[in-house]
Amino acid sequence: MSGMSGLRERKKERTRRAISEAAIGLFLEHGFDRVSVADVAAAAEVSKPTLFSYFPSKEDLVVHRFADHQEQAAEVVRGRLPGEPVLDALLRDFLAGLARRDPVTGLNDHPAVLAFTALVYGTPSLAARVGEYVARAERSLADALREAADLPDLPEPRELTAVLLAAQVTATQRVLALHNWRRVQDGRTADDLHAEAAEDATRAFELLAHGYGPAAG
Repeated sequence: MSGMSGLRERKKERTRRAISEAAIGLFLEHGFDRVSVADVAAAAEVSKPTLFSYFPSKEDLVVHRFADHQEQAAEVVRGRLPGEPVLDALLRDFLAGLARRDPVTGLNDHPAVLAFTALVYGTPSLAARVGEYVARAERSLADALREAADLPDLPEPRELTAVLLAAQVTATQRVLALHNWRRVQDGRTADDLHAEAAEDATRAFELLAHGYGPAAG
């Protein structure tokens, strides 16, 4: 039975991938607003009900790719090395992403990745949908920080500190990624930018760890 179950899951994943790839291809060629869900279903050779069973909305046909990263920061916090500071672990993970040219870091100059990113951030409804995924990632990170048993010195009130830190980390990663993407869009190569992007990330996380200057007030 487990073999049949695994076969069904693989078939579902292939169908899901085929629908998404058909949708993104059409959106890149014609524009997101000029392509209907019916057009996507026809291109993927599935019915509209089948399409919606995989993707609840038209926007999800594109931005579901961001769902893969919703738990990433939280998993880094939960799986970091014994005694490793949270921000050190998160920086280490971001630097590793830069090194492997993970599109989520913005440091990827493959034409398909650049076109996909331009589609997302050039379409208001898609950019707004991405914002929902980012908000979920932020909440997930806050939960991981709040629950971490090895962070007894997390300043009180612990709940608020976890939420504030998660918001700051999430915003920092988003700004770094967009900054990298814009520089690649301007003609820089990922290889040329890598060292600079790593320095930017290191400086950004140092600011999170040590602050920007004298205490407010």
